[in-house]
Amino acid sequence: MDEAMRQEEIEPLFEDENKVKKEKLSVASRYMSFLVKVRSKPMRVRLPSGTTTEASAITEIPKISDPNIEEVEVTPIEEPYSFVRIKYDTVAGEYLYEVIEPMLTEDEHNVLDLLKSSLIISLNLAETNDLEQKRDILNKATERVLSKLNVNLNPISKERILYFLRRDFTGYGVINVMMFDPSIEDASCDGVGIPLYIYHRKYGSIKSNITFDDEQELDAYVVWLAQKCGKHISVANPLLDATIPDGSRLNATLGKHVTKRGSSFTIRRFKDNPFTPVDLLKFKTMSTEMMSYLWISVEFGSSMLVCGGTASGKTTTLNAILLFIPPQMKIVSIEDTRELNLPHENWIPGLTREGFGGKSGALSGSINMFDLLTAALRQRPQYLMVGEVRGKEAYVVFQAMATGHISYSTFHAEDVQAMVHRLENEPIDLPRALLTALNLVLLQGQVKVGTKMTRRVKGLTEIVGMDPETGELITNSVFTWNPADDSFTYSGHSYTYEKVRAVRNWSPREMEREVRRRIEILEYMKKIGVNNYRQVAKIVSAYYKDPEKVMKEVKEKMAD
Repeated sequence: MDEAMRQEEIEPLFEDENKVKKEKLSVASRYMSFLVKVRSKPMRVRLPSGTTTEASAITEIPKISDPNIEEVEVTPIEEPYSFVRIKYDTVAGEYLYEVIEPMLTEDEHNVLDLLKSSLIISLNLAETNDLEQKRDILNKATERVLSKLNVNLNPISKERILYFLRRDFTGYGVINVMMFDPSIEDASCDGVGIPLYIYHRKYGSIKSNITFDDEQELDAYVVWLAQKCGKHISVANPLLDATIPDGSRLNATLGKHVTKRGSSFTIRRFKDNPFTPVDLLKFKTMSTEMMSYLWISVEFGSSMLVCGGTASGKTTTLNAILLFIPPQMKIVSIEDTRELNLPHENWIPGLTREGFGGKSGALSGSINMFDLLTAALRQRPQYLMVGEVRGKEAYVVFQAMATGHISYSTFHAEDVQAMVHRLENEPIDLPRALLTALNLVLLQGQVKVGTKMTRRVKGLTEIVGMDPETGELITNSVFTWNPADDSFTYSGHSYTYEKVRAVRNWSPREMEREVRRRIEILEYMKKIGVNNYRQVAKIVSAYYKDPEKVMKEVKEKMAD
């Protein structure tokens, strides 16, 4: 069946639909239209050379024939259609990420190509944002096209074809499996002909078997991603920071104007169910005693900076700690792209906005961190969160701390000295006297424990004050991480505990009892397998309302 015959069959079937103007086609349709032009067949995941396959109902699982490659694990993503296999190359000493999707026959390719050509003309999925509704619309439209074309498919072929239609029309195309793999934190494409790399929660940064081989195809994909975010990227404005509809963070470049290998993109995944304090304890990011200390610090209003290097898990840890905020408190958060996710009702999440016309339109309608922060302080928040301080907004954050607003933020610094140095110099240029408004610094890093990379809280340091004679900050290291045996050490003294004792009029024994109680609650949540951030917030809220009732339940469960 040649292309001319296909078009003759298609056009009479969609006379009504053809009234829809081209400019009203959905973003996905425009992208798919381009792919149909540049490829006669859908983009397929490259399988390693030298593999054979064993047949399954819909998706064929490749057998590994290379004796130097070991299978580590296979994870279903959308069973029975897509899977992920982690492999280990014993020669190179590296892990590999293999995406496994259905393999189509030539006839199935032809039918898929025909369906895409037809659906691009008639389908408009922009009417709804609900994924299930989009898939329902797509399925009905596909059935209608198959019926009108009188194409009969066996059930297996139909399922395979429908999978690729769903992937490309309602999903994320060739990276769809990565976007639905809960183990992936980041996915990045560095250019044409370069395998995509992912950051796996268990295995770290590893290479995948997905590659964009065509420059035009990669350019079109980046433009489509930008449009999917409701943003624009072009030769005039080839840089983009945006939020994908699922909440993930996108940074993209277009063409070779700013990245010489061609268009690139990095996606930092957003978790609908973010990590909780219980998750951090399971990962051994910190000890239960440290988490109990942070719980008390958050409840009693200690302002804090979470410091660390890139990809050290700063925002993840901050989000987990913020679950300890009492439920009735008013919270205002300010971010460039949405990363924080809280269960609190009394929460105003603020996002910056570029000026109209892209970055060059900053004078027309742009809302930056400084603008949002100034507005936030007029909203009388009891807890203020700033996604990351790196410019003039830092001055307002520290002024807010100094005037009694409990403030939290993340900051790029490897230790307290580096933090002070960055804050005191351009472009932030804070006076040292303002630094004493900060109560606590959490230092987190990406470290190697054994043979694996993981995250650890390297230290919790209190800012006690400033020496009037030398002008140096007085600090107290409360907890430190020992890399030799991967353990945490308590120094034995905390000014935060002293402040809480003074506020509550507690004796040292009563303070110790309160710390132990919270440790027991955290251990209790670990034991019963609390794995949802709303569940954690519910237990924390219950403890604030009736601590004796919660402790009674905890002791009963722990005794079992």
